[in-house]
Amino acid sequence: MATQEAVDLGLQRLEGAKTRWYSYFLTKEFWLALLIGQVLALCITGTNTFSSLLVANNVSIPAFQTIFNYILLTIVYLSYTLYKYGLRKWLRVFWRDGWKYFILSFLDVEGNYFTVLAYRDTNQLSAQLINFWAIVVVVIVSFIFLRVRYKLFQCVGILLCCGGMGILLASDYLKGINNYEGANMLRGDLFALLGATLYGLTNTFEEWAVSKRPVYEVLSFLGFFGMFINGVQAAIFDRESFQQAEWSPAIAGYLAGFTLILALFYSVVPLLLRIASAAFLNISLLTGNFWGTIIGVYVFNLSIHFLYPIAFVLIIIGLTIYFLAGSLLGESKKPWLGEHQERGVAGVGTAKWKALRVAKKQHGVVTSAAADAEV
Repeated sequence: MATQEAVDLGLQRLEGAKTRWYSYFLTKEFWLALLIGQVLALCITGTNTFSSLLVANNVSIPAFQTIFNYILLTIVYLSYTLYKYGLRKWLRVFWRDGWKYFILSFLDVEGNYFTVLAYRDTNQLSAQLINFWAIVVVVIVSFIFLRVRYKLFQCVGILLCCGGMGILLASDYLKGINNYEGANMLRGDLFALLGATLYGLTNTFEEWAVSKRPVYEVLSFLGFFGMFINGVQAAIFDRESFQQAEWSPAIAGYLAGFTLILALFYSVVPLLLRIASAAFLNISLLTGNFWGTIIGVYVFNLSIHFLYPIAFVLIIIGLTIYFLAGSLLGESKKPWLGEHQERGVAGVGTAKWKALRVAKKQHGVVTSAAADAEV
Protein backbone atom coordinates (compact mmCIF):
# COMPACT_ATOMS: atom_id res chain seq x y z
CA MET A 1 0.00 0.00 0.00
CA ALA A 2 1.26 3.51 -0.82
CA THR A 3 2.46 5.61 2.08
CA GLN A 4 -0.20 8.31 1.72
CA GLU A 5 -2.98 5.72 1.51
CA ALA A 6 -1.71 4.21 4.76
CA VAL A 7 -1.65 7.66 6.37
CA ASP A 8 -5.22 8.33 5.24
CA LEU A 9 -6.31 4.99 6.69
CA GLY A 10 -4.60 5.67 10.00
CA LEU A 11 -5.98 9.20 10.25
CA GLN A 12 -9.50 7.93 9.60
CA ARG A 13 -9.14 5.45 12.43
CA LEU A 14 -7.76 8.05 14.85
CA GLU A 15 -10.24 10.79 13.99
CA GLY A 16 -13.18 8.43 13.70
CA ALA A 17 -12.62 6.83 17.08
CA LYS A 18 -15.27 7.62 19.66
CA THR A 19 -13.88 10.33 21.93
CA ARG A 20 -15.01 12.31 24.92
CA TRP A 21 -13.59 15.51 26.35
CA TYR A 22 -11.21 13.48 28.53
CA SER A 23 -10.16 10.95 25.85
CA TYR A 24 -6.77 12.47 25.15
CA PHE A 25 -6.16 12.69 28.89
CA LEU A 26 -6.04 8.87 28.92
CA THR A 27 -3.37 8.57 26.23
CA LYS A 28 0.33 8.23 26.85
CA GLU A 29 0.98 11.11 24.40
CA PHE A 30 -0.72 13.55 26.77
CA TRP A 31 1.36 12.51 29.76
CA LEU A 32 4.49 12.46 27.61
CA ALA A 33 3.85 16.04 26.48
CA LEU A 34 3.19 17.14 30.07
CA LEU A 35 6.40 15.44 31.24
CA ILE A 36 8.51 16.87 28.40
CA GLY A 37 7.16 20.34 29.15
CA GLN A 38 8.34 20.08 32.74
CA VAL A 39 11.73 18.71 31.69
CA LEU A 40 12.16 21.73 29.44
CA ALA A 41 11.09 24.07 32.25
CA LEU A 42 13.74 22.46 34.45
CA CYS A 43 16.30 22.94 31.67
CA ILE A 44 15.49 26.65 31.52
CA THR A 45 15.80 26.79 35.31
CA GLY A 46 19.19 25.11 35.05
CA THR A 47 20.51 27.55 32.45
CA ASN A 48 19.22 30.51 34.48
CA THR A 49 20.95 29.12 37.58
CA PHE A 50 24.29 28.78 35.80
CA SER A 51 23.88 32.27 34.33
CA SER A 52 23.25 33.64 37.84
CA LEU A 53 26.35 31.85 39.12
CA LEU A 54 28.41 33.36 36.30
CA VAL A 55 27.16 36.87 37.07
CA ALA A 56 27.78 36.31 40.79
CA ASN A 57 31.40 35.55 39.87
CA ASN A 58 31.78 38.73 37.80
CA VAL A 59 31.36 37.03 34.41
CA SER A 60 28.69 38.67 32.22
CA ILE A 61 29.10 37.52 28.61
CA PRO A 62 25.54 36.92 27.31
CA ALA A 63 26.50 36.38 23.66
CA PHE A 64 29.72 34.46 24.25
CA GLN A 65 28.28 31.97 26.73
CA THR A 66 25.64 30.74 24.25
CA ILE A 67 28.00 30.20 21.32
CA PHE A 68 29.15 26.87 22.75
CA ASN A 69 25.58 25.60 22.51
CA TYR A 70 25.48 26.32 18.78
CA ILE A 71 28.90 24.74 18.32
CA LEU A 72 27.75 21.59 20.11
CA LEU A 73 24.54 21.43 18.04
CA THR A 74 26.62 21.78 14.88
CA ILE A 75 29.06 19.04 15.87
CA VAL A 76 26.31 16.55 16.75
CA TYR A 77 23.54 17.26 14.25
CA LEU A 78 25.49 18.51 11.24
CA SER A 79 27.68 15.41 11.41
CA TYR A 80 24.61 13.17 11.49
CA THR A 81 22.90 15.12 8.70
CA LEU A 82 25.96 14.77 6.45
CA TYR A 83 26.02 11.05 7.26
CA LYS A 84 22.33 10.69 6.29
CA TYR A 85 22.35 12.99 3.25
CA GLY A 86 25.86 13.04 1.93
CA LEU A 87 27.58 16.28 0.98
CA ARG A 88 25.82 16.71 -2.35
CA LYS A 89 22.27 16.42 -0.94
CA TRP A 90 23.17 18.64 2.02
CA LEU A 91 24.42 21.33 -0.35
CA ARG A 92 21.12 21.12 -2.30
CA VAL A 93 19.17 21.61 0.94
CA PHE A 94 21.51 24.47 1.87
CA TRP A 95 20.92 26.16 -1.49
CA ARG A 96 17.14 25.66 -1.40
CA ASP A 97 16.29 26.24 2.27
CA GLY A 98 19.40 27.83 3.77
CA TRP A 99 17.85 31.30 3.86
CA LYS A 100 14.91 30.00 5.91
CA TYR A 101 17.21 28.39 8.46
CA PHE A 102 19.34 31.54 8.59
CA ILE A 103 16.26 33.56 9.58
CA LEU A 104 15.33 30.94 12.21
CA SER A 105 18.85 31.05 13.66
CA PHE A 106 18.94 34.84 13.63
CA LEU A 107 15.64 35.08 15.52
CA ASP A 108 16.84 32.51 18.05
CA VAL A 109 20.22 34.17 18.69
CA GLU A 110 18.70 37.63 19.07
CA GLY A 111 15.90 36.35 21.31
CA ASN A 112 18.52 34.92 23.68
CA TYR A 113 20.61 38.08 23.57
CA PHE A 114 17.92 40.68 24.20
CA THR A 115 16.30 38.67 26.98
CA VAL A 116 19.61 38.55 28.85
CA LEU A 117 20.12 42.28 28.25
CA ALA A 118 16.69 43.02 29.73
CA TYR A 119 17.70 41.68 33.14
CA ARG A 120 20.60 44.12 33.28
CA ASP A 121 18.35 47.18 33.17
CA THR A 122 14.93 46.26 34.54
CA ASN A 123 13.72 44.31 37.53
CA GLN A 124 12.83 40.64 37.29
CA LEU A 125 9.15 41.29 38.04
CA SER A 126 8.75 43.52 34.98
CA ALA A 127 10.78 41.21 32.76
CA GLN A 128 8.66 38.17 33.70
CA LEU A 129 5.42 40.06 33.09
CA ILE A 130 6.61 41.09 29.64
CA ASN A 131 7.57 37.48 28.86
CA PHE A 132 3.86 36.71 28.73
CA TRP A 133 4.02 38.46 25.38
CA ALA A 134 5.75 35.38 23.88
CA ILE A 135 2.54 33.37 24.32
CA VAL A 136 0.51 36.15 22.69
CA VAL A 137 2.93 36.26 19.74
CA VAL A 138 2.73 32.50 19.24
CA VAL A 139 -1.07 32.49 19.30
CA ILE A 140 -1.37 35.45 16.89
CA VAL A 141 1.26 34.22 14.41
CA SER A 142 -0.09 30.64 14.48
CA PHE A 143 -3.65 31.90 13.94
CA ILE A 144 -2.78 34.20 11.02
CA PHE A 145 -0.03 32.34 9.16
CA LEU A 146 -0.43 28.68 10.13
CA ARG A 147 -4.25 28.66 10.23
CA VAL A 148 -4.34 27.24 13.76
CA ARG A 149 -7.76 27.59 15.38
CA TYR A 150 -7.85 27.53 19.17
CA LYS A 151 -10.76 26.01 21.04
CA LEU A 152 -12.54 27.64 23.95
CA PHE A 153 -11.00 25.32 26.53
CA GLN A 154 -7.52 25.98 25.14
CA CYS A 155 -8.09 29.71 25.71
CA VAL A 156 -9.34 28.95 29.23
CA GLY A 157 -6.22 26.87 29.88
CA ILE A 158 -3.94 29.70 28.73
CA LEU A 159 -5.77 32.16 30.98
CA LEU A 160 -5.44 29.81 33.97
CA CYS A 161 -1.71 29.45 33.35
CA CYS A 162 -1.35 33.21 33.13
CA GLY A 163 -3.36 33.52 36.34
CA GLY A 164 -1.02 31.10 38.08
CA MET A 165 1.96 33.07 36.87
CA GLY A 166 0.28 36.25 38.09
CA ILE A 167 -0.02 34.74 41.58
CA LEU A 168 3.68 33.86 41.45
CA LEU A 169 4.63 37.42 40.55
CA ALA A 170 2.24 38.88 43.13
CA SER A 171 3.80 36.72 45.84
CA ASP A 172 7.24 38.03 44.85
CA TYR A 173 5.95 41.59 45.10
CA LEU A 174 4.27 41.02 48.48
CA LYS A 175 7.38 39.36 49.82
CA GLY A 176 9.55 42.18 48.54
CA ILE A 177 11.99 40.10 46.49
CA ASN A 178 12.96 40.45 42.83
CA ASN A 179 11.60 43.98 42.90
CA TYR A 180 14.79 46.00 42.82
CA GLU A 181 15.02 49.05 40.61
CA GLY A 182 17.00 48.50 37.42
CA ALA A 183 19.50 50.87 35.86
CA ASN A 184 17.11 51.87 33.07
CA MET A 185 13.61 50.44 33.50
CA LEU A 186 12.21 51.62 30.17
CA ARG A 187 15.15 50.32 28.16
CA GLY A 188 15.09 47.01 30.02
CA ASP A 189 11.35 46.59 29.47
CA LEU A 190 11.76 47.28 25.75
CA PHE A 191 14.57 44.72 25.53
CA ALA A 192 12.38 42.15 27.34
CA LEU A 193 9.48 42.88 25.00
CA LEU A 194 11.73 42.47 21.95
CA GLY A 195 13.23 39.26 23.33
CA ALA A 196 9.79 37.78 24.05
CA THR A 197 8.62 38.68 20.54
CA LEU A 198 11.66 37.01 18.98
CA TYR A 199 11.16 33.91 21.15
CA GLY A 200 7.53 33.64 20.04
CA LEU A 201 8.49 33.96 16.38
CA THR A 202 11.30 31.41 16.79
CA ASN A 203 9.08 28.82 18.46
CA THR A 204 6.36 29.16 15.82
CA PHE A 205 8.89 29.04 12.97
CA GLU A 206 10.55 25.96 14.46
CA GLU A 207 7.20 24.19 14.90
CA TRP A 208 6.54 24.77 11.20
CA ALA A 209 10.04 23.55 10.26
CA VAL A 210 10.13 20.31 12.29
CA SER A 211 6.67 19.34 11.04
CA LYS A 212 7.96 19.41 7.45
CA ARG A 213 11.60 18.36 7.80
CA PRO A 214 13.65 15.91 9.92
CA VAL A 215 14.67 17.22 13.33
CA TYR A 216 18.37 16.57 12.74
CA GLU A 217 18.28 18.74 9.60
CA VAL A 218 16.59 21.64 11.40
CA LEU A 219 18.93 21.51 14.40
CA SER A 220 22.03 21.15 12.21
CA PHE A 221 21.25 24.37 10.34
CA LEU A 222 20.09 26.12 13.51
CA GLY A 223 23.45 25.34 15.10
CA PHE A 224 25.48 26.03 11.95
CA PHE A 225 24.10 29.50 11.26
CA GLY A 226 23.68 30.30 14.95
CA MET A 227 27.38 29.59 15.53
CA PHE A 228 28.43 32.29 13.06
CA ILE A 229 25.74 34.85 13.97
CA ASN A 230 26.42 34.44 17.68
CA GLY A 231 30.18 34.48 17.11
CA VAL A 232 30.08 37.81 15.30
CA GLN A 233 27.80 39.28 17.97
CA ALA A 234 30.06 38.06 20.78
CA ALA A 235 33.15 39.51 19.07
CA ILE A 236 31.46 42.91 18.82
CA PHE A 237 29.60 43.24 22.12
CA ASP A 238 31.30 40.86 24.57
CA ARG A 239 34.97 41.55 23.86
CA GLU A 240 35.47 43.97 26.74
CA SER A 241 33.43 41.86 29.19
CA PHE A 242 35.40 38.78 28.15
CA GLN A 243 38.70 40.51 28.89
CA GLN A 244 37.50 41.77 32.28
CA ALA A 245 36.03 38.43 33.39
CA GLU A 246 37.66 36.60 36.32
CA TRP A 247 38.34 33.15 34.88
CA SER A 248 38.72 30.04 37.03
CA PRO A 249 37.98 26.28 36.89
CA ALA A 250 34.60 26.99 38.55
CA ILE A 251 33.68 29.41 35.75
CA ALA A 252 34.60 26.78 33.16
CA GLY A 253 32.36 24.31 34.98
CA TYR A 254 29.45 26.76 35.00
CA LEU A 255 29.87 27.35 31.26
CA ALA A 256 30.01 23.60 30.61
CA GLY A 257 26.87 22.99 32.66
CA PHE A 258 25.07 25.85 30.93
CA THR A 259 26.03 24.53 27.48
CA LEU A 260 25.06 20.91 28.13
CA ILE A 261 21.66 21.79 29.61
CA LEU A 262 20.90 24.29 26.85
CA ALA A 263 21.87 21.75 24.17
CA LEU A 264 19.53 19.22 25.81
CA PHE A 265 16.76 21.84 25.76
CA TYR A 266 17.26 22.51 22.05
CA SER A 267 17.31 18.77 21.30
CA VAL A 268 14.04 18.01 23.13
CA VAL A 269 12.00 21.07 22.07
CA PRO A 270 11.26 19.72 18.53
CA LEU A 271 9.59 16.60 19.97
CA LEU A 272 7.20 18.72 22.06
CA LEU A 273 6.52 20.97 19.05
CA ARG A 274 5.48 17.88 17.09
CA ILE A 275 3.39 16.25 19.82
CA ALA A 276 1.83 19.55 20.95
CA SER A 277 2.56 23.08 19.71
CA ALA A 278 4.60 26.24 20.22
CA ALA A 279 1.79 27.61 22.41
CA PHE A 280 1.90 24.57 24.69
CA LEU A 281 5.70 24.86 24.87
CA ASN A 282 5.55 28.47 26.06
CA ILE A 283 2.87 27.95 28.68
CA SER A 284 4.76 24.86 29.91
CA LEU A 285 7.82 27.01 30.49
CA LEU A 286 5.82 29.18 32.92
CA THR A 287 6.39 26.50 35.57
CA GLY A 288 10.10 27.21 35.29
CA ASN A 289 9.63 30.07 37.75
CA PHE A 290 8.43 27.57 40.37
CA TRP A 291 11.39 25.26 39.78
CA GLY A 292 13.62 28.33 39.88
CA THR A 293 12.28 29.08 43.34
CA ILE A 294 13.20 25.57 44.53
CA ILE A 295 16.73 26.12 43.22
CA GLY A 296 16.77 29.53 44.95
CA VAL A 297 15.83 27.96 48.28
CA TYR A 298 18.55 25.30 48.22
CA VAL A 299 21.28 27.08 46.23
CA PHE A 300 20.83 30.79 47.01
CA ASN A 301 19.16 30.39 50.45
CA LEU A 302 15.93 32.16 49.51
CA SER A 303 12.67 31.57 51.41
CA ILE A 304 9.51 30.30 49.69
CA HIS A 305 6.12 32.03 49.83
CA PHE A 306 2.99 30.00 50.60
CA LEU A 307 1.40 31.12 47.31
CA TYR A 308 4.04 29.36 45.19
CA PRO A 309 2.57 25.81 45.43
CA ILE A 310 -0.89 27.23 44.66
CA ALA A 311 0.44 29.01 41.58
CA PHE A 312 2.23 25.85 40.37
CA VAL A 313 -0.91 23.70 40.72
CA LEU A 314 -2.96 26.34 38.87
CA ILE A 315 -0.48 26.37 35.97
CA ILE A 316 -0.51 22.55 35.75
CA ILE A 317 -4.34 22.56 35.72
CA GLY A 318 -4.25 25.18 32.97
CA LEU A 319 -1.84 23.03 30.95
CA THR A 320 -4.10 20.00 31.37
CA ILE A 321 -7.23 21.90 30.29
CA TYR A 322 -5.38 23.40 27.33
CA PHE A 323 -4.30 20.00 26.03
CA LEU A 324 -7.65 18.23 26.34
CA ALA A 325 -8.47 18.80 22.68
CA GLY A 326 -11.01 15.96 22.39
CA SER A 327 -9.07 14.13 19.65
CA LEU A 328 -6.68 11.22 19.87
CA LEU A 329 -4.31 13.24 17.70
CA GLY A 330 -4.16 16.14 20.13
CA GLU A 331 -2.25 19.00 18.51
CA SER A 332 0.03 16.77 16.44
CA LYS A 333 -2.15 17.26 13.36
CA LYS A 334 -0.98 20.55 11.86
CA PRO A 335 -3.42 22.49 9.64
CA TRP A 336 -0.68 23.85 7.38
CA LEU A 337 0.29 20.31 6.30
CA GLY A 338 -3.02 19.59 4.60
CA GLU A 339 -6.09 17.60 5.61
CA HIS A 340 -4.19 14.33 5.27
CA GLN A 341 -0.82 15.72 6.43
CA GLU A 342 0.53 15.11 2.94
CA ARG A 343 3.00 17.99 3.20
CA GLY A 344 4.45 16.77 6.51
CA VAL A 345 7.29 14.47 7.43
CA ALA A 346 6.62 11.03 8.94
CA GLY A 347 8.74 11.87 11.95
CA VAL A 348 8.49 10.77 15.56
CA GLY A 349 5.57 12.51 17.26
CA THR A 350 3.84 13.79 14.11
CA ALA A 351 0.26 12.93 13.18
CA LYS A 352 1.56 11.26 10.03
CA TRP A 353 3.83 9.03 12.07
CA LYS A 354 0.98 8.13 14.44
CA ALA A 355 -1.31 7.33 11.51
CA LEU A 356 1.27 5.01 9.94
CA ARG A 357 1.69 3.19 13.26
CA VAL A 358 -2.06 2.72 13.58
CA ALA A 359 -2.31 1.46 9.99
CA LYS A 360 0.50 -0.99 10.56
CA LYS A 361 -0.87 -2.20 13.90
CA GLN A 362 -4.52 -2.60 12.94
CA HIS A 363 -4.23 -3.56 9.29
CA GLY A 364 -0.76 -4.98 8.91
CA VAL A 365 0.17 -2.17 6.54
CA VAL A 366 3.90 -1.76 6.05
CA THR A 367 5.31 1.11 4.02
CA SER A 368 8.81 2.44 3.57
CA ALA A 369 7.87 5.50 5.60
CA ALA A 370 6.45 3.38 8.42
CA ALA A 371 9.53 1.18 8.48
CA ASP A 372 12.02 4.06 8.36
CA ALA A 373 10.36 7.15 9.79
CA GLU A 374 12.51 10.26 9.88
CA VAL A 375 13.47 11.56 13.28
